[in-house]
Amino acid sequence: MRVVHVMESTIGGTRRHLVDAARGQARAGLEVHVIASCERVAAFRDDLAALQREGVHCYEVPMQREIRPRAEIAHARAIAARLRAIQPAIVHTHSSKGGALGRIASIATRQGKRVHTPHTFAFLFGAMFSPLKRRLFHGIESVLGARTDRMIAVSRSERATIERAKVTRTERLRVVANGIDPKPWRMAEPLPRGVLGAPKDKPLAAVVGLLNAAKGQDLAIEMLARDGCRDLHLLVVGHGEERAALEALAAARGVAARTHFLGWRDDVPRLLAACDFVLLPSRWEGMPYIVLEAFAAGRPVVAAAVDGATDLVVDGENGYLAAVGDADDLARATRQMLGASEREREACGRRARARVLDGYTVDHMVRGLVDVYRELA
Repeated sequence: MRVVHVMESTIGGTRRHLVDAARGQARAGLEVHVIASCERVAAFRDDLAALQREGVHCYEVPMQREIRPRAEIAHARAIAARLRAIQPAIVHTHSSKGGALGRIASIATRQGKRVHTPHTFAFLFGAMFSPLKRRLFHGIESVLGARTDRMIAVSRSERATIERAKVTRTERLRVVANGIDPKPWRMAEPLPRGVLGAPKDKPLAAVVGLLNAAKGQDLAIEMLARDGCRDLHLLVVGHGEERAALEALAAARGVAARTHFLGWRDDVPRLLAACDFVLLPSRWEGMPYIVLEAFAAGRPVVAAAVDGATDLVVDGENGYLAAVGDADDLARATRQMLGASEREREACGRRARARVLDGYTVDHMVRGLVDVYRELA
């Protein structure tokens, strides 16, 4: 079976999803092609080179996040030309821009059955786009959704969000959860806390992800200033446009000494192993990889009740849930975690690890995607 993946948003979890899916499908015997942009992250070219060494055919089209009509037409034409040359059975598009241009090219060329994974929708990002833009994005997704053969949610809770948004017919929806390889997380040696600037005798948590409004690091910093959370130290792992604002917020709230900005890291398994628990303060998600990674590392999670997190985190069993966008409730859930004994947290971590192994591995994800393709091919 010949499959083409199309993606512009080659950052964060979507980047991870695409690489794992393409590699896994090639190993499963599919002929896999990737049409992607490296405009946001030039280092994605290294990922493409690695995929090519594993037999995946890769092509660059310089799609950009910003809406530029003349450029969009040129990029859609470039994708269409590739589709005509490849003649795929499946065109699997990802996220907003790749999803729009890839599906338009597939419709225009009549090439392949169309499968789309939104990885959350831009029209849900209330703090990032104006109401007019959100209505425009919803309209585009609805028009394209009517011409999409299958839409894949990466969690059961995201499926419910898609159903409420009415961007495709319910019978075309499928759930294929994100998955990880748990071994690197399970086997990681903890980094010494002194290396991280964190004291050995204080609780330590980590928040990992791009530094932007969607990931909610500001809520975690606000939480540090609340009663009952003032002994907690926080590792802020990741890079992004909000770093300066977040550092200023930590200083303004008097928690800068307990907020450790580490930037982008390639040793996240060792960072998580050094922590007592992991925080997910996000405002929007589909299926957050960091929760899967924390669970694989045997670390419980305090999470905002966003899509994906509610599939994974069970209060008191493997973590605690908080209301989305609410620093006070995040503090309440964090106090519950801090109030648990070391023995109770370790038990939560064991249950968390078992949760990942029960349906959230890369192998589960790849098999699920191939099953969807076979419904259509």
